[in-house]
Amino acid sequence: MSIVHGIKQLGVLGAGQMGTGIAFVSALHAKVPVLLHDKSKAQISKGLALVDKLLAKDVSKGRLQSSDADEVRSRIKAVDSLEAMRDVDMIVEAVSENLDLKRAIFRDFGAKLRPDAILASNTSSISITKIAAAVIPEGASAASEQGRKAAGRVVGLHFFNPVPVMKLVELISAVQTSKDTLDRSRAFAEACGKEVAISQDVPGFVSNALLMPFINEAIMCLEKGVATRDDIDKTFRLGMAHPMGPLQLGEDFIGLDTCLAIQQTLYKGTSDSKYRPSVLLERMVDAQYLGKKSGQGFYEYNDS
Repeated sequence: MSIVHGIKQLGVLGAGQMGTGIAFVSALHAKVPVLLHDKSKAQISKGLALVDKLLAKDVSKGRLQSSDADEVRSRIKAVDSLEAMRDVDMIVEAVSENLDLKRAIFRDFGAKLRPDAILASNTSSISITKIAAAVIPEGASAASEQGRKAAGRVVGLHFFNPVPVMKLVELISAVQTSKDTLDRSRAFAEACGKEVAISQDVPGFVSNALLMPFINEAIMCLEKGVATRDDIDKTFRLGMAHPMGPLQLGEDFIGLDTCLAIQQTLYKGTSDSKYRPSVLLERMVDAQYLGKKSGQGFYEYNDS
């Protein structure tokens, strides 16, 4: 029996590449109106320009008619405050990988949005259980009916970059997440055209508990002089049929700052030395050599 997600209006907080991608697939495939908010007006403009670019590409490739593209674009509306999202059925947070930031955001979600709205995080590594605890109203205990109901609305909905291309969503249940929240979130991800994989709420979930140590070890190989940048990536492209090597993957699709933040979450969350971030990774982030998004990483990038 299929589950109806019941999402008639979606909110997305964060208009970066991930948030914009989530808004795009929600409007295109799930066909729901989307309210997009970011504290940076420049980021909103950049995000909406990306939506226009993606739609124009789909039209040029014959995947969409111009009228259909216009309809998709009309479903995405920028708003200037969280209060403007108070009536959404679900909101997806897509901001930086910082637990304190996410806790503050979800505390606001709990106070300012409808009491039955699903509160989803696009985090790729941070504990959903810790985020859910922030939603419990002040003065209510976690074990009370009010506390259980509030925290039960929180779920991990981890899309992958680039969202319009990658077919997977990782679904993570907090200790507190209700079955209804989990079932509806899964149904919504599927309505967005995604396959769903379920992970327990452990540091990094499935995806980054495996991927980040791989990238980190590649950086350690470079740091120790085991092989050059090009030979490390070539080994995985040509020897293991990966579409790109780990150093390029970390820079092009993730960003070295995000890699470091996730690796630190893994290390802190497990106290296992195998997750210790590479010193070279830390120095690259200190230097703001983040990869493609900053124009410099282990590779050099330009706009041409």
